[in-house]
Amino acid sequence: MKKNVFFILIAFLGFLSAEAQTFEFKVITSVESIVPNGMGRSRLISTNEERDYKEFTSTRSEEDDKRNKSDRGEIRVKNFDETKLLNFYNLGGIRFQNIAANDAVITSKINTMIQEGWDLAFVTSAVESEGGKGDGKGIFITRYIFKRPKQ
Repeated sequence: MKKNVFFILIAFLGFLSAEAQTFEFKVITSVESIVPNGMGRSRLISTNEERDYKEFTSTRSEEDDKRNKSDRGEIRVKNFDETKLLNFYNLGGIRFQNIAANDAVITSKINTMIQEGWDLAFVTSAVESEGGKGDGKGIFITRYIFKRPKQ
């Protein structure tokens, strides 16, 4: 009986491990300007290239930090989709029509991703603002993380 339980446990753990390796993930990022007077740029970004983070990762110490200068140019992705979004503000202040328009465009992207077999797994967002006197700069960023079975 103990052997049966042991084998069932090993098989279950193997199944969980295989399950975790059977998905691929994709991140779509929306960057919406919260700069007054419509001066900012808002975009929905989706990469068409892959990168292996291991190629750009090193274990460093304080001594290594002085010697190693990594070339960040290799990390840059030049093949991506950039969908225009509207800014949250214009000369009249906050534009609720712009927010609704952005929601429609982002919803269209999400619906397309779902039609392509992706599932929306996580959504996370944040606001970055200068925060100083006048607080004239900032963005609202949202990351949509999709997953689907590997093809």
